[in-house]
Amino acid sequence: MIEDSPFVAAAPVLVPMPAERPYTYAVPAGMRVVPGSIVRVPLGPRQVAGIVWDGAVEKVDAKKLRPIEQVFDCPPIDRAMRRFLDWVAQYTLSPPGMVARMLLRAPEAFDPEPWIEGLQRTFAKPDRMTEARTRVLETAEGGLAWTRSGLAHAAGVSSTVVDGLRAQGVFETVMIPPRPVVAAPDPGYAVPALMPDQSDAAETLRVNVAAGTFGVTLLDGVTGSGKTEVYFEAVAAALDRGTQVLILLPEIALTHAFLERFQERFGAKPAEWHSDLPPRMREKVWRQVTEGGVRVVAGARSALFLPFRELGLIIVDEEHDPAYKQEDRVFYNARDMAVVRGHIGGFPVVLASATPSVESRVNASQGRYSRAVLSGRFAEAALPDLKTVDMRRAAPARGGFLSPVLLGHMRQTLERKEQSLLFLNRRGYAPLTLCRVCGHRFGCPVCSAWLVEHRFRGQLVCHHCGHNERRPEACPECGTLDHLVACGPGVERIAEEVVAQFPDARTIVLSSDLMGGVRRLRLELEAIANGEADIVIGTQLVAKGHNFPNMTLVGVVDADLGLANGDPRAAERTFQLLSQVTGRAGRTGKKSLGLLQTFQPDHPVMRAIVSGDAEAFYEREIVERERAGLPPFGRLAGVIVSAATRAEAEGHARGLRRAAPQATDLFVLGPAEAPLSLIGGRHRFRLLIQGERRADMQGFIRTMLAEGPKIRGSVRVQVDIDPQSFL
Repeated sequence: MIEDSPFVAAAPVLVPMPAERPYTYAVPAGMRVVPGSIVRVPLGPRQVAGIVWDGAVEKVDAKKLRPIEQVFDCPPIDRAMRRFLDWVAQYTLSPPGMVARMLLRAPEAFDPEPWIEGLQRTFAKPDRMTEARTRVLETAEGGLAWTRSGLAHAAGVSSTVVDGLRAQGVFETVMIPPRPVVAAPDPGYAVPALMPDQSDAAETLRVNVAAGTFGVTLLDGVTGSGKTEVYFEAVAAALDRGTQVLILLPEIALTHAFLERFQERFGAKPAEWHSDLPPRMREKVWRQVTEGGVRVVAGARSALFLPFRELGLIIVDEEHDPAYKQEDRVFYNARDMAVVRGHIGGFPVVLASATPSVESRVNASQGRYSRAVLSGRFAEAALPDLKTVDMRRAAPARGGFLSPVLLGHMRQTLERKEQSLLFLNRRGYAPLTLCRVCGHRFGCPVCSAWLVEHRFRGQLVCHHCGHNERRPEACPECGTLDHLVACGPGVERIAEEVVAQFPDARTIVLSSDLMGGVRRLRLELEAIANGEADIVIGTQLVAKGHNFPNMTLVGVVDADLGLANGDPRAAERTFQLLSQVTGRAGRTGKKSLGLLQTFQPDHPVMRAIVSGDAEAFYEREIVERERAGLPPFGRLAGVIVSAATRAEAEGHARGLRRAAPQATDLFVLGPAEAPLSLIGGRHRFRLLIQGERRADMQGFIRTMLAEGPKIRGSVRVQVDIDPQSFL
């Protein structure tokens, strides 16, 4: 057993690879390690970083043990974080080493940042004074240390002026600590005046934070109700207690606007953490989080695995968003894992949404979560009027996709110099391209999916594996020229129709595959907020928390799109997405309208949105889930078997099915070909395991995998506990 003592003979080390347990390493004489120490160890021919783990070491001949090479000068990973990593591994049935890998993603941060050479004023005086030297000396008053370039910039002089003063002994060289990535936030910087219901909700959160114990609060408020301002008060309370805060956001595109709102409230921005952050900045943030210098982090789901020194609050904004589910290597839902992190660490968690997940609503109704409700918009701004457009009665013109009703309201909105938003959750120009002569359809060569035309780029693209090819002029099957036809609309095709109808309007298309990436996307969002566009056409990106002051019309081009599959969460997802996107309208008090083009105006989802009766929708959806034994009233897990050949994948999946243990509270469906049966050249079969809420799902699957056929050849098996996607 490894103890917190200066010397040990051997230690278990968890390395970032698909290892099911820690490996045992020798601890050289004079080296001190404790559980949580980050170390460098040999692994085969490589050197890798690992974490000294808890528990007993294996009984191995000491002569066979390889030694720990180095202990990094880094604060150890605390016990709560180690317990959290173990819990995630056990729950998701992932190798612990792969979970540890998510924490060890900034290797250059394991050693301290080097101190910086700086300058400090001495008592010496220069041989002569000039205007430039006077400015430098005035700037350096107070005894603070400056970097050479920083002092020159602040004084408005060239660096040679500073060099001259240093040469005369007016400044001496000192070493200064690394600069913080962000300034410290001030809880009292700009305390807002809250509406009565906001104030009540904020007080509830403040009390929970002050208690310093675990508890989950669902902050349930309509779009535009000021949820962010409310949970900022919880952030302020946590900062006052001296603890760190993590704010999870579902989409990187939201980060820029959020940072500005945070700065307006606290006088400084939070640190960012997401995949688009430059590597050097990631290392700085990681290091300063673990040392406690960074007090607030705003980040994507991976920020949950940052090694906070004294974390005291987690906020999950837009908690319903499917972007919180990771479906690569380690399958996990960051919302659910945030709750676990709070439980293990003994601190509060806030889940915020205008359209909470059914799971969170049920947890609140059953008393596991508390619930704070904001039923009105901030500053009495009115919610948009919502109406359906029956496409059977108001059909678009031939070749078009926008009904006369929607086009008429867009024209009126333009005349009032206000903005319109058209929403279609489908990227590109068209989801399918075919030949009118022979019927050839353009499909991905390595996936069972059609190629999506992106006319702006002149390409046909697979949205699953990334395969792309130039759009040909002739059919590759029959050779006929100019007979390729695009079927169905994407946002680019809607943009083409809008430009034809409103040639003088300023039109912007927003999509995740926008040329220029995240930087351009942020600029486009800023331009829309500043009124530099008349008509915005976008995918689900536009539904995520943006505030467009002059937007008074939202048109949903195909409200039925999300309902056309067998996903048990289809109704919930469609309700959330359409509610969020129509909530972009009228946020500053102007009269606004949301129009939903649909062939199913009597569908329960459409009726719930138009009536504004969200409670009726949730009641109906909860009853349906309970009747079917679906989450949160039952448990689901997916097992995805893939291989280079269909026979390999199917054979292994059937072998797993036969190995499933007998159980009265769990049963296996399948195997069946996945709806997307081929991705990236790999054939895919799925097993779905369904059971009662208290069933031992993980134990059942462990037995099935252990008793089933051994993984050979090209076969891969992935386990998805609590699946969000069934493709």
